[in-house]
Amino acid sequence: MSPADAPEFWNSKLRGPICFNPPGVRSVLPTTLKRTEMVLAGRTKAEIVEGNKAAFEKGELPPLEPGAMSYMMSKDAYLTDGGGHNLAHLMFYTPPLDGKAWGADLPKSPVMLIPQFKDAQPIDVFIVPVSRWSDGSIAPVM
Repeated sequence: MSPADAPEFWNSKLRGPICFNPPGVRSVLPTTLKRTEMVLAGRTKAEIVEGNKAAFEKGELPPLEPGAMSYMMSKDAYLTDGGGHNLAHLMFYTPPLDGKAWGADLPKSPVMLIPQFKDAQPIDVFIVPVSRWSDGSIAPVM
C-alpha cells in the first residue's frame, strides 16, 4: 500500500491488517491487489507504477467511490521499521485535495495526509489516529 517512492514500498516484514468498508472494497482494494500481483510476479517498481496507471486508464481498475475508508486497528500490525511500529487509525480515501481542508499535517493536528496512490490512481489518504485497538484496549498516542 505504500507509495512507490516510499522507502518501505515492498518491505517483507510489514504486516498491515486492514478492514475496508464496502466502497473501499470496491474501489481501493482492487488497486492493492493489482500492485501485489505485480510485486509477486517480480516486476520492478517502474513496471508496477506503469502497470497500475495503465490498468486505471483502461478502466481495469475502478474509480474511487465516495465514502471509501478503512480501519487499521490491530495490535499485531507492523507498519514501519522506523521507531514505533504501529498506530491504531482510520483511513479516509479522497480525490487529491488540499490537506488543510481536513486539518492535515498542521501543528497539533492528529490528521496526516498521505498521497497514497499518486503513481496509479489520483487518491489521497487521510490518516486519523484512534485511541483504542480493535480489542478495546487503549492504544498508545502519537
